[in-house]
Amino acid sequence: MNKRWRNAGLYALLAIVVIALATAFFDSKPPSRETWKYSQFIQEVEGKKVEKVRISADRTRAIVKAQDGSDVLVNLPPSDPDLINILTRNNVDISVLPQSDESFWLRALSSLFFPVLLLVGLFFLLRRAQSGPGSQAMNFGKSKARVQMEPQTQVTFGDVAGIDQAKLELAEVVDFLKNADRFTAVGAKIPKGVLLVGPPGTGKTLLAKAVAGEAGVPFFSISGSEFVEMFVGVGASRVRDLFEQAKQNAPCIVFIDEIDAVGRQRGAGLGGGNDEREQTLNQLLTEMDGFEGNTGIIIIAATNRPDVLDSALLRPGRFDRQVVVDRPDYAGRLEILRVHARGKTLGQDVDVERIARRTPGFTGADLSNLLNEAAILAARRNLTEISMDEVNDAIDRVLAGPEKKDRVMSERRKALVAYHEAGHALVGALMPDYDPVQKISIIPRGRAGGLTWFTPNEDRMDAGLFSRSYLQNQMAVALGGRISEEIIFGEEEVTTGASNDLQQVARVARQMVTRFGMSDRLGPVALGRQQGNMFLGRDIAAERDFSEETAAAIDDEVHELVDQAYHRAKAVLINNRHVLDRLAQLLIEKETVDAEELQELLATSDVRMAAFA
Repeated sequence: MNKRWRNAGLYALLAIVVIALATAFFDSKPPSRETWKYSQFIQEVEGKKVEKVRISADRTRAIVKAQDGSDVLVNLPPSDPDLINILTRNNVDISVLPQSDESFWLRALSSLFFPVLLLVGLFFLLRRAQSGPGSQAMNFGKSKARVQMEPQTQVTFGDVAGIDQAKLELAEVVDFLKNADRFTAVGAKIPKGVLLVGPPGTGKTLLAKAVAGEAGVPFFSISGSEFVEMFVGVGASRVRDLFEQAKQNAPCIVFIDEIDAVGRQRGAGLGGGNDEREQTLNQLLTEMDGFEGNTGIIIIAATNRPDVLDSALLRPGRFDRQVVVDRPDYAGRLEILRVHARGKTLGQDVDVERIARRTPGFTGADLSNLLNEAAILAARRNLTEISMDEVNDAIDRVLAGPEKKDRVMSERRKALVAYHEAGHALVGALMPDYDPVQKISIIPRGRAGGLTWFTPNEDRMDAGLFSRSYLQNQMAVALGGRISEEIIFGEEEVTTGASNDLQQVARVARQMVTRFGMSDRLGPVALGRQQGNMFLGRDIAAERDFSEETAAAIDDEVHELVDQAYHRAKAVLINNRHVLDRLAQLLIEKETVDAEELQELLATSDVRMAAFA
């Protein structure tokens, strides 16, 4: 009905414009004039009854000013050489009409062409804006949410692996929508909102798609960035429109991806808050839990920055549940790899459990990309199935970048890189309570000339708890490459290849002193409060809450920790110089040494373990 009335209004507007133009066009015709014969014109001139004559440029017509003041039209003969002489002899004022004045129709058409063209173009533009598919010219305030009235997505909870706890939380929401009576019988209320929190790539959006596939209710999905645009008030209008549509289709689920784009803390930042974004957030808060209830509407939102969200958005009644979707553990990675292995031709030697153990810290997106890279490598090598070699190369590619096989390395540089990486590996292998060496390579990858991989301890990484001895060993391992260069080539030949290692050592040592309370001199105290800037969404400064004397003590303690790690690593390499030489020579010959070859080398050599710090 509304569309029909809009079309009728457009046609009425066009008709009014055409009538107005036609009226102006026809009303602007030149007034009718009396016409004289040429002989009568000459007679009047000879009789001194003509004062002024205007002759056309082509000398075919003339407008005569008679004594009574009226204008008279005269059609002149094609050629009359005596006309000008006759007019001059009788003192008649002579003038010539401009060329543009001689064609009224041409003048009228040229003056009306562009206005008519503009009006016609405007008419079709408005018509397309109102009736054309996908056009938003007249719908700035309308919600851009994608609506699925039925579960059209092919993703279900069976496709989501490795995040069982988060899946259970959302499975309860789906069960509540399907079997509400079972919950209401014991007085349970449906949760209004579920906030999915976790690092990028852990499967938050995938969970929302699975909810859409399982719920069997209308599903609205929108990104937080789609609310706010350049027009004032559009964001709040879109929030209202979204919830109006949701209320009409309740019970339903509304999924807001990257909600931190619109839900950041209000009134924060160096330059003050963003008024338009804050208006949108205020409207969202009102719609989620205001005076009007939204019974049957469940909000599912996802973000990887919960620390920047406004506290009013996180309270119960708006987001009743906060579900952490963290990086998967070994069992979770194993399930994810099995899901993404579907449809891929894997060789008999591919061990999914081994891959899961080699990829601690990988998210679901990382594991999916890993198997896809392995498939691409197999296709490049004209293989019919993916072998473990392609998987190992894909892991190295994801972690450190592609190999640079075209880079030509001199013998001296190859030896330098070999001793540098051998220093890292040997110190790490002989340090007590440290991660085992996984692989050593002197093949350039990305910006690195060589790399040494360690296999992190699963329990240590999951808990996020690192002991003082582990951090001291970590600094010693990072310094092993630089110290190996000093021992073999001399202090004057040390290169800049250890710059990243030195940055890591300085960062770990300072955190041990100022954040972890691992300083004998300063004791168990945290120094320097982190001050986050919510406008930028990250920590940009640390507030200094200690004196100059304490700052000097911090510098001394950092230097002491680094010095201890340096001497421990140097003692290991000097005491095992023969092992260092053999490992470096093996790297020069083979370019890559795996964990088994390193263990065999250590087992057949007389090695001396590092002392505890």
